[in-house]
Amino acid sequence: MVTIAPTAPTATRLRLTVRGRRVLTALVALPVAAAIAAAVIAGGGSALASRAAGAPAGTYPTVTVSAGDSLWSIAERIAPQADPRDVVDAIVQLNALDGVGIAPGNRLSVPLEYAPER
Repeated sequence: MVTIAPTAPTATRLRLTVRGRRVLTALVALPVAAAIAAAVIAGGGSALASRAAGAPAGTYPTVTVSAGDSLWSIAERIAPQADPRDVVDAIVQLNALDGVGIAPGNRLSVPLEYAPER
């Protein structure tokens, strides 16, 4: 009679196929990409002006919008020596406007560099 001695279990090596490596790489990269995207989105908004806040009260001179006024006409009136495009852009940024639409009676803060001399 022949007896066979039990052998010790051998350790199996983990072998990944090309597709397995790609899946593993994607599983590791997905949370990293999501963290980077969240950081960009959260960090990018901190430098923007709050639309609710607008310009601090009492800091800048103001102009009241009259009937028929546009940002362009206001820019030409308050800073005739400057390029109206630059003045309009500065007014929009300072007042945190969504666009160039304004209504009569609105009070707009004027950037100090374009403020009329008093």
